[in-house]
Amino acid sequence: MANRGYDVVVDVDAEGDLGHTDLQEDLEFHSSTFEDQTGTSRNKLPASNNGLPFSNNTNNDTSTLGSKRFLWTLSFYAQFFDVDTTEVLRRCRTALFPRSNFLDVLDGNPDLYGPFWIATTVVFILFITGTISAYLASKGQEDFEYDFTLLSGASGLIYGYTGLIPVGLWGVLKWFGSEEGNLLECWALYGYANLIWIPVALVSWSPIKILNWVFVGVGFGVSSLFLVRNLYPLVNVTDARTSKILIIVVVALHAGLSIAIAILFFA
Repeated sequence: MANRGYDVVVDVDAEGDLGHTDLQEDLEFHSSTFEDQTGTSRNKLPASNNGLPFSNNTNNDTSTLGSKRFLWTLSFYAQFFDVDTTEVLRRCRTALFPRSNFLDVLDGNPDLYGPFWIATTVVFILFITGTISAYLASKGQEDFEYDFTLLSGASGLIYGYTGLIPVGLWGVLKWFGSEEGNLLECWALYGYANLIWIPVALVSWSPIKILNWVFVGVGFGVSSLFLVRNLYPLVNVTDARTSKILIIVVVALHAGLSIAIAILFFA
């Protein structure tokens, strides 16, 4: 009877006995509002927490939009610095004392946090030690004046080399159809390769030029070996002749960086 729009109310005895129920007295019929409520609920859209209908779909759309990172948002750049201090220190140790391929150490999560601060540290140490070297070379002469062109020179040299050379390398790899490595990994490789220049700069301020050249040579050897060892699997996807040419170009450019450091700051 409920299907016809009625509610059934049954009056049950205290003993729970239905045997003596009088249908005329104990059964009452009332107009049902079930269909009205159902119809009303069908006509209403489910409310959402934000006051918009279809909250689930809306939330999904919002999460989809939130997952998109645009060039002008901080979240776009934050993904390149998604690494903690412990991981950066581990990568620095691996760069100085390599035991495995550095791309395996990155584990698909290359960062720019370490490369940026390594490059910045190298810039300031080159300026400081270069200034000390110049002071020792001019000792006993006229009043010494700081040469702040060393700071701008170090900035242009280190930031330019670390930022532009990986872009060129990545572009060449893409030109030859390589699917290995990405631009962020190339930046990370060159950034962590600069780590050796920190101890080199700290000991290359003496007035003995030949000793400074030896220290710079050691830095060139260690960093070049690091780059060649880790870049070879990337460039090896091309033909043998192209791979050799790319490796030679990488080493030659790195030699140019080393010579520039030696001449500009410790000669």
